[in-house]
Amino acid sequence: MPSETPESTNITIEELLQKFSSGSERQKRRLIPELESRANDLSGLGSNLFNGFDQESDDWTMGWIFQILNRHQQQFLSEFLKKEPLPWFVTPSSSGIDYKPLQQSLLEERFEAADRITSEILRKLAGDGAMDRGYVYFTEVAGMDIEDLVTLDRLWVAYSQGKFGFSAQARLLESLEGRYDKLWPRIGWKLDGVWTRYPKAFTWTLEAPEGHMPLVNQLRGVRLMDAYMNHPFLKARRK
Repeated sequence: MPSETPESTNITIEELLQKFSSGSERQKRRLIPELESRANDLSGLGSNLFNGFDQESDDWTMGWIFQILNRHQQQFLSEFLKKEPLPWFVTPSSSGIDYKPLQQSLLEERFEAADRITSEILRKLAGDGAMDRGYVYFTEVAGMDIEDLVTLDRLWVAYSQGKFGFSAQARLLESLEGRYDKLWPRIGWKLDGVWTRYPKAFTWTLEAPEGHMPLVNQLRGVRLMDAYMNHPFLKARRK
């Protein structure tokens, strides 16, 4: 079990949660270790812990709380995940895709598995041709369903402290003035001019660089990544 620090016992768990949920990104990240040290107190709140949780959001503060509970209070979390309605993120799909395996993998921080599931979902969204050949052509991205791509992105954001997902990659690309040659090393896909070797050289943890996941096969070139970065779903996400 996580140990409590003197600092973490100075305020109630309700006060800590309020500080965590209402703080800036920097403040939230500073409170991450303290919140994890209070896992027992989190589970002690029972169903009240989920009050006000917007299941349609990509609120990574709640995603991180789920991950803390999965790390330290699995029995408590599993009991609530059996209930209806589920107290975790809803995953609408216009394509009939079941996102439970992806959400479960992200919750359990099995990011390599989550990345493989994401690749499979993207092939399904691209159509039979992509399913048959085992990868997506850049020309197939434009036809992918907006709702499903939003769901994919929301889950990656929610379970990564806001670090991963297509929207995180797009934000970084914009900050780099659209320079893919600068994006690749920034997100850890290239080192000293050499492409990162898949899968062992990738960092499949929350310690990975911002934008590190999900992986879009670099061997398909810039055009595939660019197709995702320019898909209308990212405009929907910004709204």
